[in-house]
Amino acid sequence: MDTRIGFGYDSHAFKPGVPLRIGGMALEHPEGLAGHSDGDVLLHAVTDALLGAVAAGDIGSFFPPGDPRWKDADSAIFLNTALEELQHAGYGIANVDVTLILAKPKIAPIAPEMRAHLADLLQVEIGQVSIKAKTPEGLNLDHVAQCHAVALVTRIREEEELKSMEAVIESQRQLEDVVDDLLASVHGVPRRKITPVYDTEDIT
Repeated sequence: MDTRIGFGYDSHAFKPGVPLRIGGMALEHPEGLAGHSDGDVLLHAVTDALLGAVAAGDIGSFFPPGDPRWKDADSAIFLNTALEELQHAGYGIANVDVTLILAKPKIAPIAPEMRAHLADLLQVEIGQVSIKAKTPEGLNLDHVAQCHAVALVTRIREEEELKSMEAVIESQRQLEDVVDDLLASVHGVPRRKITPVYDTEDIT
């Protein structure tokens, strides 16, 4: 089985006057997380983990922080892009493991709800998602929220299934040529000649 691992990390400082969003959920807290988008540290880390698993760059490659289009944007948009890249590469999520590091608010009481919401966003079962929370433990980081995320992905389509339609058509033509050659050499059947449905010399 072809498996890959992606790791993502993000951090944002707390800032008064902005709403707090973590894991795609609005949380009650006097401060939110500063950022060009909605500052969702968890979704940003998971997005980078998924992109990293298929070597598709990072969140900044798709959504530059200086681009005004992403000002206050919902980070679920970023996550959806990572899921599309994962699908295009022929992989699916096996599991995602997340560790939040912040002093407040307490995540443990809402972790089950957050897991369920993240599973919905990722379109996987809740058993494939883990969310843990730690405190900075005296590291003078009470004003910051950090998140580490690891994603294990597995191939769900073989590389042959990912070939372009052009390659498939070319393969079909080659097969038809082989069949025609065999018929001509073994049975004396002349090679087929494709007659255009219109006069190619009179195209206006």
